[in-house]
Amino acid sequence: MPQRWLITGSSRGIGRALSEVVLDAGHRLVATAREPAQLADLAERYGDAVRIAALDVTDPVAAQAAVRVAVDSFGGLDVVVNNAGYGNVNSVEDADLDDFRREIETNLFGTIIMTKAVIPVMREQRAGHIIQFSSVGGRVGAPGRAPYSAAKWGVEGFSEALSLEMALIGVKVTVIEPGGFRTDFAGSSTSLREGRAEYDAVVGATARLQRAYNNRQPGDPTRAAQVILEIATMDRPPLRLPIGSDAVKIIERADLGKLEELERWRGLSISTDFPPEDRPAAGPGNDPSEMSSS
Repeated sequence: MPQRWLITGSSRGIGRALSEVVLDAGHRLVATAREPAQLADLAERYGDAVRIAALDVTDPVAAQAAVRVAVDSFGGLDVVVNNAGYGNVNSVEDADLDDFRREIETNLFGTIIMTKAVIPVMREQRAGHIIQFSSVGGRVGAPGRAPYSAAKWGVEGFSEALSLEMALIGVKVTVIEPGGFRTDFAGSSTSLREGRAEYDAVVGATARLQRAYNNRQPGDPTRAAQVILEIATMDRPPLRLPIGSDAVKIIERADLGKLEELERWRGLSISTDFPPEDRPAAGPGNDPSEMSSS
């Protein structure tokens, strides 16, 4: 059965590949971009199956309007993909506060704004799937990308909390965590600054690696799009899905390191509790450890 999709950042990269894969599969789509003229060819190729909407994800009014296009044109909305985003390279010291705000506004608040715009529609339907784009940088702090990691870690926490609420109304949530893909993310859409000598070992190295890595990344945007299309058909999709062999390796190594650190400092961590005899008994509804996404 055809699904009704809305994808942010449809003009290039994985967003563009996903838009084409969704339409080729016979679904209907609201494709969005800051410059809708960049999507004109989609309308020419796919006709009534696609609607084009101008969208700055940081604008709540524009977000509501894009959702309204889906509802008015297709009668509802089954899948929303919060894909729009970008990430520059610079040191924490040298990135000014406006740089931090712009990246966090787009990558985190843009995701929150679009999510809040679609929830009422999906709540009424008692169905839907919200797919959030995070990153390897949303699981592992990336040197040179502090604003990006701050935003993407926010997306991860926001989406995990969201999933527990949405489960009560039949709406699914999945966080996609890409590694390196051959998109413009590492090209002209990114500002790469090696910065001062003190941080060259990590920030400068990140900028140089990004330039050398561009167009050599292992990830294929079309294959990523096909995986996301598959995820959107699942009754029980994963909450988190790293995509790309590099993403799996980096996250696996980081998670193992975090578990080792947790165990190493376990005694110090739990030493902060009241003695057992001074603690009230935990029961249903008053044990925070029971509130998890598992």
